[in-house]
Amino acid sequence: MKHIFPTYAQYPMEIVSGHDWHLVDSDQKTYLDFTSGIGVCSFGYSNDWIEQSVLNQLGKIWHTSNLYPSQLQDDVAKQLCPEGMLAFFCNSGTEANEAAFKLARKASGKGHILAFNNGFHGRTYGSMSLTGNPDIQAGFQPLVPDVSFADYNDFKALDGITDDLAAVILEVIQGEGGVVSGDPKWLQAINQKCHEKGVLLIIDEVQTGIGRTGMKFAYQNFDLDPDIITCAKALGNGLPIGAMLGKKALAAAFGPGTHGTTFGGNKIALSSAKAVLEQLTPEFLDQVQQKSKAVFEVIEKKIAPLSVVDGISGMGLMIGIHLNPAIQVENVIAELQSQGLLTLSAKHNTLRLLPPLVMSKADLLAGIDKIYEVLAMVSSTVES
Repeated sequence: MKHIFPTYAQYPMEIVSGHDWHLVDSDQKTYLDFTSGIGVCSFGYSNDWIEQSVLNQLGKIWHTSNLYPSQLQDDVAKQLCPEGMLAFFCNSGTEANEAAFKLARKASGKGHILAFNNGFHGRTYGSMSLTGNPDIQAGFQPLVPDVSFADYNDFKALDGITDDLAAVILEVIQGEGGVVSGDPKWLQAINQKCHEKGVLLIIDEVQTGIGRTGMKFAYQNFDLDPDIITCAKALGNGLPIGAMLGKKALAAAFGPGTHGTTFGGNKIALSSAKAVLEQLTPEFLDQVQQKSKAVFEVIEKKIAPLSVVDGISGMGLMIGIHLNPAIQVENVIAELQSQGLLTLSAKHNTLRLLPPLVMSKADLLAGIDKIYEVLAMVSSTVES
């Protein structure tokens, strides 16, 4: 690449087409995809429902200003929002978290936010300031002030939830941070302490939402009561859209002039989101849960016992295979790519799997078998 900033360490193939849950590169090599474009294309690469919805909207109008009402925005918000919440549409997860940051301060009249080490909320200044990863923040100081960090899953974090706090922001599964699942008792305690102290609870569902864990939102697995939810990624199945959802009681703090976006709520992106949400039925989510159960059973039986594997984590079709220092995750990813399987990494030497939710059980298990074969080969090499 000669004409773009080198902001990404890119893999040595260009993806030029896709169908179902397979991708094809410029050399016509086909891959089984366990990445979904980093949790984006949950409905795969040839979904007729989404394609037809987008084509229908293309034939009408592509863009209108948010100075005009949009029935499509309201329809998608109704599909997306939990009962008692309103939506603000934007273009990405980091924008959704920026909106949540602003709303929390404006609505509470307080400035301080508590976030968590190894969390990830985006790369713009507000969301990066909420991201507990020094490597991502390095070189960009000074950051937005009045953000503090606590250790994830540590009950000592409860001491930091005081009356003078505006909000707590967390992921119920830290994706970029290593597919680290929240302890249910800890999440419940955070939820309860926030509500006792009048502190807003923001749950970042950018990677975990829209069915990834077998529920519409991951927090529903833990019976939490967030004040604000952020989502993006899979909401548009590849078209850029994000959303911040908040309780109706917060609406007075986000009136005209308080926040805005030129492209947020774009009709083309919304038409894709509408088709995604129409397919995100209870029956579909049940299928995700059943496929997840089958996948985790095989992983626990075959992959977890391998000498190079330190542990397994995740929920639904969001899976982390934690490798020990004897091997590097990027070497495993490269070997899997050579064998036609695309995977991801996460912090702490984690092999991260985010396959499309529509992938067949047979292909999910075939991909897991391929991972087992590669890790078993590596294990035997290390042991010898």
